[in-house]
Formats: sequence, structure tokens, C-alpha cells
Amino acid sequence: MNKNIYENFFIIAGLYYIIAEACCAVVFNDSLINTYLYHTISELGIPGANSPLFYLMNSAFILVGLIVVLGNFKHLQKYILKNKIMFYLLTLISGVGVIIVGLIHGGNPLTSGYHTLGAVMAILGGNLLLIIVSMSMRKLEKYHRITIFLGIIGLISFWIMFFNMHSIYMPVFERLSVYPIIIWSLITGIYLKSNKYSQ
Repeated sequence: MNKNIYENFFIIAGLYYIIAEACCAVVFNDSLINTYLYHTISELGIPGANSPLFYLMNSAFILVGLIVVLGNFKHLQKYILKNKIMFYLLTLISGVGVIIVGLIHGGNPLTSGYHTLGAVMAILGGNLLLIIVSMSMRKLEKYHRITIFLGIIGLISFWIMFFNMHSIYMPVFERLSVYPIIIWSLITGIYLKSNKYSQ
């Protein structure tokens, strides 16, 4: 397989996620603004009348998880000069976590614990992964500064969300902790395609 395809994978995963969430939000059983403000991403993936396109959201979770693992192991790892064990470990934790979220939806008391575990693995593991990536490549250039900034924003938002689970604005902090990972996926694909990072 052409090595450049892994760069495209990062971009495709990020774009697909953004588009999938937007499509699910448009048809969700609430106004578009309220959906983004007061309904969690996980709610968009629960099968039922509230989210007619639930399968689209869940497919986005699974795709992002697969891309994180495949793209990192097959391509990005070539640029990681140190902390490789942490890089591989966090890649697996975050990637598998997102896949769990896509396969086991929330809202079911029998399986919600697994869904929550997957979400923590994906969000906490994913943002820690961003920080490890930024600290483990060649130089602290523009890509590295953006990556560590996204990781810090994601971690801060995650902890605010964690201690405000019953707040009506919890979904806002959830998205602020997830979007840095999605933005990073897009930026990583773009940077890997640029002359600075391509081989």
C-alpha cells in the first residue's frame, strides 16, 4: 500500500467525523443549536427516534479509532524519536476506546459502563497521545506547538467535564475535549503531506 494513503486516512477520518456529527445533529430531535449545546455526542449514536442517523455517528467513531491505530502504527511512528512505548500504548488505548464507543452505545444500563470506559479511554488517552506526540518528534516547530496546544485544551476540557457531569453544559465541555483530537487528525494528515514531513 502506498505510504501516502495513511496521510489521507488522517484527513478522511477527521472530515468524516465532522460531517457525520453535523448530519446527525441536523436530524436530531431538537434544534441544531440545542443539540450541540445540551446533547452529548454519545446521544447522537443511540439507536432510536431521537437520532435517526445514529449509525452514521457510530461509524464515525469506529473509523476514527481504526485510523488512529493504523495511521500511527504504519506512518506517524516513523517520525517518533522517543517515548515510543507511550506512543504505541496511548495509540492503542485511544483507538480501541473510540471503537468501543462506536460499538457499544450509551443509554443502555446493561452496557453503559463499557461505553463510559471507552469514552474515557478515547478522550483522556487521545489527548495524552497528542502531548506525547508533540514531545517526541524532531523539533518543537509549528506542528508540535499546535499539537501540544490541542492536547492541553482537550485535557483541561475533559477534567472540567468530568467534575461537571450534571451540568447542562457538560456536552459543550465534552465536545471541547473531543474536537482537539479530530482537529489533530486533520492537521496531522496535512503536515504529513507537506514537504517538511514527507519522505
